[in-house]
Parts: sequence; C-alpha cells; structure tokens
Amino acid sequence: MERQKESNVQQKKGRRVILFPLPLQGHINPMLQLASILYSKGFSITIIHTNFNSPNPSNYPHFSFNSISESLWESEVSTEDTISLLTVLNDKCVVPFQDCLAKLISNGDQEEPVACLITDAIWHFAQTVADTLRLPRIVLRTSSISSFLAFSAFQILLEKGYLAEQVSFSSDSQLEKPVTELPPLRVKDIPIIVTHDTRNFHQLISAVVSKTKACSGLIWNSFEDLEQTELTRLHKDFPIPMFPIGPFHKYCLASSSSLLSQDPSCISWLDKQAAKSVMYVSFGSIVIVNVTEFLEIAWGLANSRVPFLWVVRPGLVPGVEWLEPLPKGFLEMLDGRGHIVKWAPQQEVLAHPAVGGFWTHNGWNSTLESICEGVPMICQPCFGDQLVNARYASHVWRVGLHLERKFERREIETAIRRVTVEAEGQEMRERIMHLKEKLELSLLEAGSSYQSLERLVDHILSF
Repeated sequence: MERQKESNVQQKKGRRVILFPLPLQGHINPMLQLASILYSKGFSITIIHTNFNSPNPSNYPHFSFNSISESLWESEVSTEDTISLLTVLNDKCVVPFQDCLAKLISNGDQEEPVACLITDAIWHFAQTVADTLRLPRIVLRTSSISSFLAFSAFQILLEKGYLAEQVSFSSDSQLEKPVTELPPLRVKDIPIIVTHDTRNFHQLISAVVSKTKACSGLIWNSFEDLEQTELTRLHKDFPIPMFPIGPFHKYCLASSSSLLSQDPSCISWLDKQAAKSVMYVSFGSIVIVNVTEFLEIAWGLANSRVPFLWVVRPGLVPGVEWLEPLPKGFLEMLDGRGHIVKWAPQQEVLAHPAVGGFWTHNGWNSTLESICEGVPMICQPCFGDQLVNARYASHVWRVGLHLERKFERREIETAIRRVTVEAEGQEMRERIMHLKEKLELSLLEAGSSYQSLERLVDHILSF
C-alpha cells in the first residue's frame, strides 16, 4: 500500500507549490498540514516564512524553507492587539516577500516550474504581488466557512448599524437581537476583534475579502456535510473554485508545528483516568484572562469534582509567570484529580479515551479537532471567528454548551457537570459522534473531502 502511494507521488512530481503561512499558531498549523497533504500528492514544497514566529525547518526535512526579514520593532510583535500586528505585517512584508518570490520563480528550473502560490487569506497584499509576477494565487482560509461568511458581510453589517450596537455596550436585549442577514447569529456573535484602531480593523477585513475574491481558488479546512449551507451561500458572492478538503490533520501524520513546547506528561496522567471522565481545558495560543478570571476558572474546576487537564500557557494571565495566582495549597487539595501543563499535544489529548469534554475558546482548529474525536464542548469564545464557531457548535450542530464569556465559578462548575456527567452531555456526545462519522466518510474515496482534494490537485496542475 505504502509502495503504491510512493509510486503515485512519483508520477505527479514535477511541479512546485510555494506556501506562505501567517505567523500565528492557529494559522501556521493548518498551512503546514496543507503543505504535507500536497507533498503526499507529489508536489514539491517551498515555504516562505517570516522571522517572527518562524516554523522549525528540521521538522519538515522534505520542504524547502525561505525566510524573509519583516523588521518588526519589539513593540509591534505583541498579540494583545492582533489587528495592529496583522496590519503592520501586511505593510512590512510586501517588499521582502516580493523579492523572495521573484527570486524563487526565476531560479526554478524547467523540470520543476512553480505551479502556484498558496497564502493565508490574511496576507491580502500577496494578491497584488502574485498578479505582478503573473503567478496564480490560491487562498487558504484557516477559519470556518460560517465565520468567513460573517466577515464578508461586514460592509452590510456596518451600514445597518449592527457593529455600532455591538461595540457600544448595548443592553442584553439588543445584543441578543438576531442578525437577520446572517442566521443563526445574534448581534453579540458578530466576529469583532478588539483593537486600538477600529478603522484598521475594517480596512483589514475589507482588503482580505476583496483580494480573496480576486484569487484563483479558496481552500477550506472544513468538510461539506458540516457547512454545506454556508458554502452554497458564500459561492453566490465568491464565484471562484472552492475546495473544502478538511480536516487537514486526518490526512497524514505531519510533524509538529507547535511554537510552544508540548508536555507529554499529560498523556501518562490521562492513562490513569476513567473513560470519558476528564474535562480538558485550553484557550489556545492568544487568549488572555485577568487574575480574577483565572481564579474563577481554578475554583470552578476544583468544585466540579470532575478530573481535569488544564493548559495554562505562560502569558495566559498578563504579568504573571505561571501558576503564582493559585491559592496556597490549591494543587495539594486536588489530590491528583487535576493536572496542569504549559502546553499539550492537543490532537493526542482529544483522541484519548479518558477525555469526556473540551472547554475551549472555539478557535477553528480546536473546534474541528473536537468534532474529529467526538468530544462535546464547553464553548467560551473571546473574539473574532471564535464567536461564530461557538454559536454554530452550541445552537446549530448542538454539540457544545455556550458559556458566553462568563468566568464565574458556579457557572463553570455547573457547565462541567452538565457536559461530563449529566444526560445533556450524553446527548451532545451522541450528536458529535454522528458528525464524526460523517467527517470520516468525507475522507474516504467517494467522500466529499477526498473528491475536493482531487479537484484541487487537478486545479493546481492546470496552471
């Protein structure tokens, strides 16, 4: 079987694909997974990357890596204002990226010409560069189709006053009001990202949307059965080829692209726990909480009496090294019922039979990985596409419980028990297992993701 796969790869060699990931953890992972998928289909792979948050080339010896110097000031690399960072990156990367790409194209030999460029959608400047160099650009959108639908409607939402309602600290009744143009979203689910400069945010979204419409194709880390309605709606405004080929990480065992060191001790701890008993808690690589919220999370976990694995990333609480805010004797009081790590191998954790629930910020990678392993969620979105993902997980797919940013220990304790112990959680588990089955079918030869990937390969070879 492996020999046949190698033979198929050899048959298709002869074309190179250049990929340019956005240097944030939730964007690097899917781009490098996509690169591995395309490599398995016979394409040679070149990665262009920034010096900021650069991936480790030694994890991918079969790829070529080219770094560009974006010359960020230390004050510019903070992820506390993501929009400011993304705006600066799009500005400072133009010249070094164009120089690097032009050099790669001119150096390409005739036996292995560059077929196309694949960039993260956030790199909106790359469309102009690709057009200048007459190279087809395909876009990878690392969010859900549902959330991109909301971003693409921002101009309408702005004109109709929805955005003003959301950011003006409206009453609960106003925030609960449905956005009739984007069911099932409410005003509070519109994917706003807090920034010092709202104008920058609107300009960034507008540029991403317009340059995506001008690209040669759009790749999604999703699958048709999950977001078919949204895909159909999006196609009306984006008349370009679309390829929902996800979930990426299920195609091949790719090397780790984690920017943080993973603690394997959590797996040996999980091995000692009962099946479906553990609540896994992780809010991703960017979310921050204050000390008060951190303590509410800690006490909610402890009071639930449910075993938990908690990822406390350094920087989760600004100004704090790691676990210093925890009360004296807190860890001893748990008596082994809780395990805290700085970072975890999340896919391995979610696949572990001991995990019975996932308390998540609903970044798209985390949401999709939870569906892949049939693990029901507690949804606690903080900003951006997380808000849309949480709404879909809790009210469309009905595989999660929406906490809606309430870090209060009694609410937390109740939610944990509802998902891991009570009948409501079992019903969510049955629904998410049904989605998992659909997902697995999509990857089989007759499945939608498999067929989309074949179309993508043909599309790239047509350039």
